Amino acid sequence: MRLRQRLLVASGLVLACAVATACSEGDPVGTDRGSEPGARVETIGLMVQDLSNPFFQSMANGVQAGAEKIGATVNVQDGRQDLGAQNEQIDAFIQQQIDVLLINAVDSDGIGPAVERAKAAGITVVAVDVAARGAQAQVTLDNTEAGNLACTYLADQIGGAGDILLINGTPISSVQDRVTGCKQALQGYPQITIVAEQNGDNGRAEALTIATDMLTAHPEVKGVFGINDPTALGATLAAQQAGIGGLVIVGVDASPEAVAELQKPDSMFRATAAQDPNTQGAIALEMAQKLFAGEALEKQSVLVPTEMITRESLAQYKGWQ
Repeated sequence: MRLRQRLLVASGLVLACAVATACSEGDPVGTDRGSEPGARVETIGLMVQDLSNPFFQSMANGVQAGAEKIGATVNVQDGRQDLGAQNEQIDAFIQQQIDVLLINAVDSDGIGPAVERAKAAGITVVAVDVAARGAQAQVTLDNTEAGNLACTYLADQIGGAGDILLINGTPISSVQDRVTGCKQALQGYPQITIVAEQNGDNGRAEALTIATDMLTAHPEVKGVFGINDPTALGATLAAQQAGIGGLVIVGVDASPEAVAELQKPDSMFRATAAQDPNTQGAIALEMAQKLFAGEALEKQSVLVPTEMITRESLAQYKGWQ
């Protein structure tokens, strides 16, 4: 049975469910479309955590460029850091019968049931930037390495001794891996202590509030690790407003905002581990294309390497596309 015929069958099953009201919430709304050799991707759904973050706009640019090359259309959805919203978006994509779903989950484990619904409806699902339970493949930054590099740099810059703060984030694999990498690095610096650790929402505004409270309680700290650039930049502003100087603050992303801050010679924001969201998006689409066409992947999980971007190396950094 050809793909279009199967889509018509799936559409009929959706109507039947609506008329009979007999399908439970967890039931698939279509048959398993399977993978046809040589099948071409025509419709792509891209779900990201927060479109207000330029990181995800760069990711969308990478997917869009890849889609244009194969003549496919892309529907980008903003998850607004809300698991419920992403569940609804996946259900909408199922009704639209898209071919592939590239998902940047707001909750790596919590999105699992919705991913299973998408796969049951015949949609190829690839996770991008963070893991998503049940996804058929994934491409992410080597986040453990990013956290390790960032905290090694921080430790060296404060002379291998002193108290630091760690501003954590949301329950996604990328954040968890960065914290793991950071703590692994600090095991080599027994005279450094994380005196406070608190979760934020990965955004600058909440990081400003959290860092202000943490710095009030621990004004003697020498450094701060933020799990991404918005978090680290929020901490930088908090230190400035509190009149605390001399801190070493590091993040992860190498975002345009981070680059601008690094260009300030007196900023306490000192370094960031680079991400390439554009490349991640492009690779995720390539993987999804192969899976959709029934091809085997060399690797089910791809790790994109990172490097530290400092004030000294900034001139060689190309930045996000």
